[in-house]
Amino acid sequence: MTITCFGELLIRLTPPGRQMLAQTPTLGLTVGGAEANVAFALASLGHDVRFAGLVADNALGARAIATLRTAGVDTSHLERAPGRMGLYFMEEGAGARASSITYDRAGSAFAVAQPQAIDFAGALSEARLLHTGGITPALGPKGVALARAVQDAAKAAGVPICFDGNYRAALWSAWDGDPAAILRELVGDATILIGNHRDISLLLGKNFSGDGEDRRREAAKAAFVAFPNLEIIASTARHILTAEHHRIAARVDTRETAFQTEEIDVTGIVDRIGTGDAFAAGVLDGWLNGGDTRAMAEVGLALSVLKHSTPGDMAIVTRAMVEGFGASIADVQR
Repeated sequence: MTITCFGELLIRLTPPGRQMLAQTPTLGLTVGGAEANVAFALASLGHDVRFAGLVADNALGARAIATLRTAGVDTSHLERAPGRMGLYFMEEGAGARASSITYDRAGSAFAVAQPQAIDFAGALSEARLLHTGGITPALGPKGVALARAVQDAAKAAGVPICFDGNYRAALWSAWDGDPAAILRELVGDATILIGNHRDISLLLGKNFSGDGEDRRREAAKAAFVAFPNLEIIASTARHILTAEHHRIAARVDTRETAFQTEEIDVTGIVDRIGTGDAFAAGVLDGWLNGGDTRAMAEVGLALSVLKHSTPGDMAIVTRAMVEGFGASIADVQR
């Protein structure tokens, strides 16, 4: 069965060689967007994936569609409309300098779209899962309407929902929405939540007093009480040493149990953007294949770590890469 992903496709513009925008005369162009990154990774692993949304009816929109098709994503429910593509500018960090993102996506064709412009019922026909998240409602009232419409369609079709919190303060601060209230409503529909204790703190308006794994379990239990539909919560823990050296662990909680991996040192980082989406895709791959908490966490961690080695937003992975992860890291595959 098909996995349907819904969200905004974006054009990413990046200075070469870790330069800053103030320095560079040129910008590299790639395609991204949180839900599109998940769709691309799942399709690369062999899943039947459909992407629903709307892009500008111009060359940039065509480029975005073509990018998804390279992985085999079904774009037949990706509509086109007059307007512009949302953009973001990515300044890649180095050493002690953190990476920085500047958004230019207000008024994009997607952000101003009406729900009836997208055939949500058709996009969810015979779907096994809807993957969506918190970026669409952060775009403004019309984004909230889109988010509610796709989830209402999923509920009507009996399709479970995976919701990735993906809190974007810069987007929410641009309008007078109430992110906690809006996201609580949307997460209430979800079976799977991609989010950590900070996301749950935002949703529930409370802090959690524990530390490390205890704090994450305390937050997960609170979320399970608050959201009766939730069955799985998946998250990562990231310790940043420099822009090129992080330590990452992955965790999956259910109502009854939890599993957290050991930390992995990730060095020589090429591109951090999209690593959370790669993690989400790995968790969903484990779930779709009937895996337990350990399998979901470990596949999620593998995809996330592998994505750190790939420029751009999207994880270019194969099943063999995931299955070989950790066996001979960084050795030549012959």
